[in-house]
Amino acid sequence: MLRSPFETPQERVDTSPPVADEVKQTTCYMCACRCGINVYLKDGKIRYLEGNADHPVNKGVLCAKGSAGIMQHTSPARLSKPLLRVGERGRGEFKEIEWEEALALAVDWLGTVRRKDPRKLAFFTGRDQSQSLTGWWAAQFGTPNFAAHGGFCSVNMAAAGLYTIGGSFWEFGEPDWEHTRYFMMFGVAEDHDSNPIKAGLGRLKTLGQAKFVSINPVKTGYSAIADEWIGLRPGTDGLFVMALIHELLRAEKVDWAFLGRYTNATWLVIDDPGAEDDGLFVRNSEGAALCWDAKRGAAVPASDVSAQAAVVGRCVLPDGRGAVPSFELLARRYLDPDYAPEAVAERVDIAADTIKRIAAELAEAAFEKEVVLDIPWTDWAGRRHDKMVGRPVSMHAMRGISAHSNGFHTCRAIHLLQVLLGSIDCPGGFGYKAPFPKLIPPGPTPAGKEVAPERPIAGMPLGFPLGPDDLLVDEAGEPLRIDKAYSWDFPLAAHGLMHMVIHNAWAGDPYPVDVLMMYMANMGWNSSMNVQGTLGYLTDKDPVTGDYKIPKVIYSDAYYSEMVPYADLVLPDTTYLERWDCISLLDRPISSAHGPGDAIRQPVCKPDRDVRPFQDVLIDLGGRLGLPGFTEEDGSARYPGGYPDYIANHERSPGIGPLAGWRGAEGTQQGTGTPNPDQLQRYIENGCFWSHKLEPSQLYFKHSNQSYLAYAKKMGWIPVEEPITMQLYSEILQKFRLAARGHGAVQPPESERARIEAYFDPLPIWYPPFEEAAVADDGYDLHAITQRPMHMYHSWGSQNAWLRQITARNRLFVHPETAKRHGIEDEDWVWVISHHGRVKGQVRLMHGVNPNTVWTWNAIGKRRGAWALDQDAPESNRGFLLNHIISELLPAREGGTRYSNSDPVTGQAAWYDLRVRLERCEPAAEALTEPFMEPVKPLPSTAAGSPPVLRYGADLKSPTVPQSDDHLPAKEWIGNRHEVSRTVDGVADGRGNQTAGTGGSERSAKGVA
Repeated sequence: MLRSPFETPQERVDTSPPVADEVKQTTCYMCACRCGINVYLKDGKIRYLEGNADHPVNKGVLCAKGSAGIMQHTSPARLSKPLLRVGERGRGEFKEIEWEEALALAVDWLGTVRRKDPRKLAFFTGRDQSQSLTGWWAAQFGTPNFAAHGGFCSVNMAAAGLYTIGGSFWEFGEPDWEHTRYFMMFGVAEDHDSNPIKAGLGRLKTLGQAKFVSINPVKTGYSAIADEWIGLRPGTDGLFVMALIHELLRAEKVDWAFLGRYTNATWLVIDDPGAEDDGLFVRNSEGAALCWDAKRGAAVPASDVSAQAAVVGRCVLPDGRGAVPSFELLARRYLDPDYAPEAVAERVDIAADTIKRIAAELAEAAFEKEVVLDIPWTDWAGRRHDKMVGRPVSMHAMRGISAHSNGFHTCRAIHLLQVLLGSIDCPGGFGYKAPFPKLIPPGPTPAGKEVAPERPIAGMPLGFPLGPDDLLVDEAGEPLRIDKAYSWDFPLAAHGLMHMVIHNAWAGDPYPVDVLMMYMANMGWNSSMNVQGTLGYLTDKDPVTGDYKIPKVIYSDAYYSEMVPYADLVLPDTTYLERWDCISLLDRPISSAHGPGDAIRQPVCKPDRDVRPFQDVLIDLGGRLGLPGFTEEDGSARYPGGYPDYIANHERSPGIGPLAGWRGAEGTQQGTGTPNPDQLQRYIENGCFWSHKLEPSQLYFKHSNQSYLAYAKKMGWIPVEEPITMQLYSEILQKFRLAARGHGAVQPPESERARIEAYFDPLPIWYPPFEEAAVADDGYDLHAITQRPMHMYHSWGSQNAWLRQITARNRLFVHPETAKRHGIEDEDWVWVISHHGRVKGQVRLMHGVNPNTVWTWNAIGKRRGAWALDQDAPESNRGFLLNHIISELLPAREGGTRYSNSDPVTGQAAWYDLRVRLERCEPAAEALTEPFMEPVKPLPSTAAGSPPVLRYGADLKSPTVPQSDDHLPAKEWIGNRHEVSRTVDGVADGRGNQTAGTGGSERSAKGVA
């Protein structure tokens, strides 16, 4: 048979190739969603990842990040051997050593510290999701200097919620997607919790019964599909919310019944200026808070359900002092004309009419569209309710409101708005995730007042102060922790201040450290403010002794991040597919508002490198150091099987362990019970997770639901079966104010009294962000913020070969009106200049941004040589990092001292307070980002360089499938619009970009491997 000259040989395609010879289940680690995944294995190698359809978090859905876990697992940036520094710190000069030598060195360094002064170990971890272990290890070591990444991520949000409603957003609660009629989202980037939120928003859109309003200076991701985008000015969310509260109070559109039953709105507050108890609650001899019973004309316990409790009006107590219900103080404040929409509109960049309309829509949704479920339930007082009635307004918030120096009060204000509408844990509202709600605050208090050689501290390093007596300060009021958490600088620093530990250790303020140990914390780049300063702290030496001011740095990571070159000893971690992990109710579980859940990761394949899971290493070190809890009485290791041994057998308190499922010797108990030797196997058999569905009568009003409170007590989440009363007015904050006024045994230094008085208001307040107030008049006319793209997670994603094909460099996004005002056009290169420094990037114009704001994607820009990327990679040459121009310190105040650039209540890093001005670059200064730092040296194992082209699964394909080394030019691959396409002959589009045509799935390591 003759073949046409235009025909090509027919390709033989195997239409049913064997996908895998084994399937294992585990938990994804490509973001914080913790979705369930099925891992397809062929010949022991990972072939394919898909969502686990039975998993309660993702129900089979797997996003781009999760699917790209294959390339995370096979990344050339993976560390492969323990490393010991041989050159100057920061140059990346190491020699490979064996594990026994590495562990012996660590034991020597750590043991010396523990024998002399355990405080001289600062142990700070990043996004490890095992903080119940790492924090407990620090406590057993005896150091109070432990914290995780929450101090520069979400502590404002967490602390504000836990001190107000006993729970919070993100991992502590979620919207009732099925029943809500009005959903407001504040400052949420799309990288966190993306699968559940996407599924929830999809449900809202499908049902078509709810309005979705997004409040965010930037219109990306979730905001782009909102029914209404409120593009307010950064740092003004709290003022916007208070204007909404003003309108609701003015119209008396509040849920009076909810306030009376579930909050401290009726609790009497002492009105006795100058007295030591002014502003505290009126209490009886048993300590119970009192309300004013209008029917009896007397103060009675607020828990008396027969009382006709007043919410306004001044009363006179038997001792002659005056008192008012806390709600009256609240109403007085927010009804003030200063909070009227007309008064705040210019500051928030939102029209007064829009603010009024949003308030009216909230009221309509809450009170005209109430959701009624025919589900009987009984409250804490034994009162039976035939139905569950809900105010179907739900809210969600995250880092965009948290990472400001006024974020604590902003987050409290959002919760106050929820409570006034009666939309907490009701049908259609915000729902608690187990183990929340908890007592307000949940406890315990932070430990570390007493530190002694070779002794544990008296509790956990992180906790929740109830007043000045719980602060970690010495007799002179000076901080006892290296990061100054729980000091007068930052009294409610529930997550610590990771962003300050390196600076403070370098400065010896309040004292120097001997060993800095960090895990998965890229403090050498995108997890630090003032990157170059931080690198200077790590490499600075004492001019007299010649020793590093931070003597020893131990670091563990799975990848060659920018932090690795600054370590003295590197302990290489595994990837998430090669180890055990515990997603615990003691830490960050996978619960939903419908019931508790936790999960594990199991190793689905063996490492092909000489690496060990950090949790195993930490437990090993605990045994070698002889730490209590890690050794038996005879000195032998308590958990010889490493982390899985710990997960199954550790008990934090009798019957309470890391995992809640299949407890007890027979595996028949939930929540509490003795250790079960087969517990991990039971998890594996169930898809690596455990979950429990609450009874219908337990689903809502958990803060006051008799059945749920009994269940929570049985599970060990609350100590007593008592209602959790929401704290609109915070007596704890008032106690700090009283100390600033000279009352109590523990008082702040004179220099801190005014600061405590100003910012520890018991009701939410708003004030301009600190950096803005300090420099706005100096010509820094724009806000600058970052967002995280949905397909990336922190700095991990942008070294991933597949995800880099979506985004391999970032731009500075500028509103066209703003660009015109500054003489800037699309594609121009500009200097972004703050009071601290300047960085260069390329502009992209967009309308979906507040005109007073510029923004960029965070964690795309990389340092040359790190992450095994080619030195010509666009991430390093054209990608830029705003962290270079964010200072960890505020401008000097009177006297020359400088506060941390943080929230004064919690110490939350104020990433989003950055103020900048723009300058257009001269043409000769274009093409490369600046600062353009020297590259770090490659590791010994990668000295020959990464492969120029990364292919995944080539050995799994049919040999008849052709392979090609064809790839796009490195510097022009950006992964969106015209930059991703090209013509066959490579004709450029006039901007230096290849246009039209076809592409391939395999990219150069110089571009997007």
